[in-house]
Amino acid sequence: MFYQTIDDDLRLRLLEPRDADALFRLLDESRAYLREWLPFLDANQSSEETRAFILSGLQRYAAQNGAEIGLWYRGEIAGVLGLHFIDWANRLTTVGYWLGERYQGKGIMTRACRAVIDILFREYGLNRVEIRAATGNHKSRAVAERLGFQYEGCKRQAEWLYDHYVDHAVYSMLAAEWSSVQAR
Repeated sequence: MFYQTIDDDLRLRLLEPRDADALFRLLDESRAYLREWLPFLDANQSSEETRAFILSGLQRYAAQNGAEIGLWYRGEIAGVLGLHFIDWANRLTTVGYWLGERYQGKGIMTRACRAVIDILFREYGLNRVEIRAATGNHKSRAVAERLGFQYEGCKRQAEWLYDHYVDHAVYSMLAAEWSSVQAR
């Protein structure tokens, strides 16, 4: 199972069924805050639905086709970083993420993404990692920008968000760029 200690405050590991109750509580307490940008909240109304999400992530991990990684900040679950799929033929993936409202502004997601992206390039041998975020989601976009990702453009009406479409800003990082960008 995937497990990574980032620093004294932050650990990452694959979500497991035993995490369903705590993850659902975090999601539920931040529901109004997260609903602005996350399309799945109405479909996750119980710990059992959260458990099904976790099991789906474990199946993708076992098939080497993605993962759902929990972020633990000072011993509490703070959010999720997901690898939506892994395209092995083209050696690429897309990373998505969210944090509970009370964990915002602590640098958690930038540190977590940096660690996971480093693993994707160094250990998995991927060539390209993408981050996509709604154009108005400035906090998610700022993570990509802090990590040195290149803005590639806008995918118009890329995602249905409850009652309207949102455009996505598309960012990418290539393996050949990663080391030099992180050294800055």
